[in-house]
Amino acid sequence: MPTEITRFDSLRIGAARVATTRLAEVHNPYSGGLAGTVPMASVEDVRHAIEVAHAYKPTLTRYERYHVCYRAAELIRTRTTELSDLITAESGLSKKDSVYEVGRACDVFLFAGNAALQDDGQIFSCDLTAHGKKRKVYTMREPLQGVITAITPFNHPLNQVAHKIAPSIATNNRMILKPSEKTPLTAMLLADILVEAGLPPEMFCVLTGDPREICDEMLTHPLVDVVTFTGGVPIGKYIAAKAVYKRQVLELGGNDPLIVMEDADVEEAATLAVAGSYKNSGQRCTAVKRMLVHEAVADRFVELLLEKSRKVICGNPMDPHTDMGTVIDEAAARSFEDKVNDAINRGARLLLGNERHGALYSPTVLDRVTPDMPVVKTETFGPVSPVIRFGSIEEAIRISNSTDYGLSSAICTNRLDYITRFVTELNVGSVNVREVPGYRLELTPFGGIKDSGTGIKEGVQEAMKSFTNVKTYSMPW
Repeated sequence: MPTEITRFDSLRIGAARVATTRLAEVHNPYSGGLAGTVPMASVEDVRHAIEVAHAYKPTLTRYERYHVCYRAAELIRTRTTELSDLITAESGLSKKDSVYEVGRACDVFLFAGNAALQDDGQIFSCDLTAHGKKRKVYTMREPLQGVITAITPFNHPLNQVAHKIAPSIATNNRMILKPSEKTPLTAMLLADILVEAGLPPEMFCVLTGDPREICDEMLTHPLVDVVTFTGGVPIGKYIAAKAVYKRQVLELGGNDPLIVMEDADVEEAATLAVAGSYKNSGQRCTAVKRMLVHEAVADRFVELLLEKSRKVICGNPMDPHTDMGTVIDEAAARSFEDKVNDAINRGARLLLGNERHGALYSPTVLDRVTPDMPVVKTETFGPVSPVIRFGSIEEAIRISNSTDYGLSSAICTNRLDYITRFVTELNVGSVNVREVPGYRLELTPFGGIKDSGTGIKEGVQEAMKSFTNVKTYSMPW
């Protein structure tokens, strides 16, 4: 692991640095060593940051917003090693995963910059009915009057933050961000990079600290217009109840199935299953959480799944040959171990894994899982591959829809009639055919229903809509 400790000892609020005597330590999940320190913001710091941001009225042109985003992408790319090392140090994700995340973050800023250049208005002719007039109604999107507050999770310390701030920049808004207290270092570094890229510091402030102390102020302050959150369901529902009369963008958990039909290319399906289960140590809301496999091909699928899972190298996340590093902490690893043991006690067959060393949890394969087992009934946010066997498409759809979540899904089949039914009948936000559930562009709409979210989408384009108000005006024509 890198020997250098990343230390941030002050908060940047607007153009000023605010010193604080309270520091929080961030520890490496693999080694247990100190990865860095960050300042602990107080409630007064939150209020001050919101007031400073609200007082600043951005005037960046579309070109200037584009240029900031484009320059940020350039700087991020040139600092790939530094950023990926930091992501790995604070999260335990493998270097393969952290380097990939840096590339995705670059895409977010490039898409946001390009979107900033596009006109966002519409024109409506008014002489469409007998009651109309020779007028035209025009629309335009304006930045918010108030401030955006954003709260991000631990599993993508850079890319989740990019998905909040890049659309905010593209729409000329001001944002206060609280990253996960488990992985705050990368967000602090990104804030410095954005200032270097030309972003006025009043437009983005990162506050680190204890969420129990500072988050309520971010949800209820009268100068906040939008709260955008990515994370777990309990916190999302707390935000929904607490923020009340504010626009809310809530991207919550997932329990995404990979459905393998009897006509599927089983080799391809098993490859997708492994990629979908173990990338990012299984810590993605769109990871493959359940494998629904038709009984006609289930034996062969499980054989291939085992073969490919055994090839996944799990260990020191800084080793460039490692495929999968740790999960976020030992408590998380213990929770996966407990869920798998519970499934075994209920009749599931453990075929591989369920080995834990601190926060390191091995790729784990379970067969003969039933839909009522907690390992698949609730979201297991780690590298576990539970196989559920089914006999018909009706059964597959019923099992898929049987959880409280509705984020994404993946379908392995070549039959158009099957594809049509899955797209129509699965209660999810997206359906990917012959791909992992998480496949998307950083630009495209993303989000779920039920306990996965309220239906409001993320992705650069949709986030920009959430961060703006539509104004209409009309003129004689």
